[in-house]
Amino acid sequence: MSRLKGRVTLATVAGSAGVSVATVSKVLNGRSDVSPGTRARVQEILERHGYVGRRPEPAQRETVELFYQGVVNAYSVEVIQGVVEAGQAAGVDVVLTSHPKHPPGTATAAPGRTASWIRQLIANGRRAAIGITSELSAADLAALARARLSLVVIDPGNVPEPDVTSVGSTNFAGGMAATQHLLSLGHRRIAYVGGPPTSTCNQARMSGYRSAMESVGASVPAEYVWLSDFLYDDGVVGGTKLLDLPERPTAIFAGSDEVALGILEAARARGLRVPEDLSLVGFDDTEVARLASPPLTTVRQPLREMGAVALRTALQLAAGEPVASHHVELATTLIVRGSAAHHGLSVAAS
Repeated sequence: MSRLKGRVTLATVAGSAGVSVATVSKVLNGRSDVSPGTRARVQEILERHGYVGRRPEPAQRETVELFYQGVVNAYSVEVIQGVVEAGQAAGVDVVLTSHPKHPPGTATAAPGRTASWIRQLIANGRRAAIGITSELSAADLAALARARLSLVVIDPGNVPEPDVTSVGSTNFAGGMAATQHLLSLGHRRIAYVGGPPTSTCNQARMSGYRSAMESVGASVPAEYVWLSDFLYDDGVVGGTKLLDLPERPTAIFAGSDEVALGILEAARARGLRVPEDLSLVGFDDTEVARLASPPLTTVRQPLREMGAVALRTALQLAAGEPVASHHVELATTLIVRGSAAHHGLSVAAS
C-alpha cells in the first residue's frame, strides 16, 4: 500500500484501514474494545504514514521529556540532575527515557519508529522534549515540528539544523586550555583520545587541541589521535594503543573524564605512573575526576547549569516566547589537580 499524500488525519487513516474514525481513536487511546486484528491493521497504517496527531490540552502539572541515547554515565548524571532541579524550581515534572539510536549504517530513523515515539510523547501530554548528546534524524525533527513539540538538545551528537536550539559549552576553548596547560609543563608529545568523529563537541575539543599544538609548532602524528566514544573502555583501548607506540606520548588530553580513567588503567597495566611517567588531562569535571588516583586535572563543564538552561529554554519555546540564541555555550574552566606534571619530572619521557 502506498504512503498517503498530504496531511494525514484520523479520517484518512480510517478510510485506508476500512474502519470508522471512532475505531482509530480507540486504538490511539489504547481502548480494549477493538479486536486484535483491527488494532494491528490500524497501528500498521498509523506507523507507515507517520501519523503523530495533535498535542492534547496540558495536564494539571506539565511534564517535559528528557531523553538520551546510549548509556547513562558520569557526564549525563550531572546533566540530568541539572534538568531535574530546574524542573522542580519551575513546577514541571521531568520524565527520563531512552531514545534508541538509528540502526548502524543508516542516516535516518525508520519513519514508523519515529512517528510512534512522537505519538507517545503527545499522548502523554509532554510540554517539550530535551535530548542529551542525541543524534536526531531529519525524520525526528520533522515529526517534532509537525507535532509542535518544542525541542532543545544538550551537546548534540551530530551537527544540528540551524533552527534546532542547543546548549553546550566552550569546547574549543576548553580543548585549547587543556593542551596549553600540558604545553606549559614542557610537553610536546601530546596525544588526544576523544569521542565519535561526528560528534560536534568532540570536533571542537580536538580542534582546540590541534590549534594549541600548532601555535607552538608541535607536530601531531596521525597515530597520536584516537577517536571512539567518551566511555571508560574507550580510554583503556585508546590508551593501550598510544602507550604501546615506539615513541609514546609523554602526555594525553582525554575527551572526557571517563576516557581519562581508562587511560589511567592502561598506564597502570604497563607499570607507568601518573603523573611521573605520563601526564593526563580530562574533560567534564565529574565526580570521577575528584575520586581518581591521582585526582584528575580536567576541564570543567558547568554540566548542571547546562541542564538547567536547557529546561528553562524548552519552557520558553513551548510558551511561544523568543529565546536570545538558538545555540548557547557556557564557559569552561581548567581545574588543576594532580594528574599532570612538568616534563622534566617525567622519568620515562625522553
